Amino acid sequence: MTVRKWTIPLALAGLGGVGAVLMSGRGRKLLQRIALHSAQEAEELSAAWTEAAQRELDQLQQAVRELERNLSTHTAS
Repeated sequence: MTVRKWTIPLALAGLGGVGAVLMSGRGRKLLQRIALHSAQEAEELSAAWTEAAQRELDQLQQAVRELERNLSTHTAS
């Protein structure tokens, strides 16, 4: 047999081994740690985006107020 004939069976055996490790107790704990880390990271990114969006809204609100003051000054004259 050539190497090409062994490529798929070896790949499947490797994937099966990875699956067996992930389904073991240690593998499940590892997956839980990864999932927890990902969730915490997503929460931090969400909080950062929310803060940035709030700053942008505050700046827009300030610009609208300034525009309103300028318009009221010009119409009062």
